Amino acid sequence: MPRPSPPTRTSAFSSAGPTYRYLCPRVSTRTNLVAHAAGTSAVMAAPGTSGWLCSFVGRLGRSATRSAMPGSGLPPRRAGRRGGWYRGDCHIHSVYSDGELTPEQLAADARAAGLDFIATTEHNSAQAHRVWGRYAADDFLVLLGEEVTTRTGHWLALGVAPGQVINWDYRVGDELIGRCLDQVHASGGLCVAAHPHAPYPSGSFMYPYRGFDAVEVWNGLWTSDRPWNADNEAALAEWGRGIGEGIHTGRRLPAMGNSDTHLKGQIGIPHTVVFAESLSASAVLAGIRAGRSWIAGSAEVGLSLTALAAGRGAGIGERLAAGGEPVMVRARVRGVPSATVSFHTDLGAVHREVLPESGVGTVEWHTTSGDSAFVRIEVRHPHGPMAALTNPIALT
Repeated sequence: MPRPSPPTRTSAFSSAGPTYRYLCPRVSTRTNLVAHAAGTSAVMAAPGTSGWLCSFVGRLGRSATRSAMPGSGLPPRRAGRRGGWYRGDCHIHSVYSDGELTPEQLAADARAAGLDFIATTEHNSAQAHRVWGRYAADDFLVLLGEEVTTRTGHWLALGVAPGQVINWDYRVGDELIGRCLDQVHASGGLCVAAHPHAPYPSGSFMYPYRGFDAVEVWNGLWTSDRPWNADNEAALAEWGRGIGEGIHTGRRLPAMGNSDTHLKGQIGIPHTVVFAESLSASAVLAGIRAGRSWIAGSAEVGLSLTALAAGRGAGIGERLAAGGEPVMVRARVRGVPSATVSFHTDLGAVHREVLPESGVGTVEWHTTSGDSAFVRIEVRHPHGPMAALTNPIALT
């Protein structure tokens, strides 16, 4: 985000680099110039007709070595720990673009929110890359990224090289986006369509999903107190309609959820829970790419989903070869009192049950691969807001 108007280059060349201007409804309290110690970028804000008009000044970075060198300030690509489920927020902004928090504050808040990893995704900039190394640790991974804020949609470049900036100055029809996706993939990174139905100019995603690795179906608190909004509902419905075809053609598009943090109290609402072989950049990105993930509204929410048939089992993002045998699907949920758990297949919503007030429960449902090409679940609070949702298990 910043829920902006389209980016406009206001000076093609300057000693500090190009300037980008956005209308930022979320940045409601900034009143002064924020200059960074490195002297390479700055943010200015002044009240506009709606929201705040923000100017970003900074040099476009260049690709650099992928490994963090001692004293470079870059985060290591491997943090530590073995295989398991890791919680992470891959869409955050700091004072290095239009956020109001420093990297130090964001790192502390991410840990407090129960996150194991984050991605730094400033708008059209790599200025923050060298700052984040001091906050990475064996139990806290920092991915390098960028929110590529084009004129007709935003997308996340995750796992890019240190200092690498992906071109943003184009729109649908310019035939440039494919080249940019290739650059990210060549660096071993992922491309994620961000908030595809965001209700502001340039926020709606006008590009086809072809070439993207995931879609952000749940984007966070773009209003002060509503973590689930109509634009998320639209993104979820659009993604859900394409799951069956994606499984049939082998071109799955996993779902992600990220906070799009700009302000205090937003990080981790929501976040993506990923199964990774280790807490490392390559393993986390591989888990996201494979759809071995689910989305949580907070770290208080826990979930598992398994499908079992004839002694075989599969989990989220996997494929179960049921061989015509009956399939039992089991969901375990905690942390969502009186929630509704719904099961979804290529036929739509096929089963619902309500959890007890304790918020802890197990729900089972039976099907066959002939009746269901896949199964996924949604967990909603009473009255409808989302608490968690999963990527599908494919059934064959």
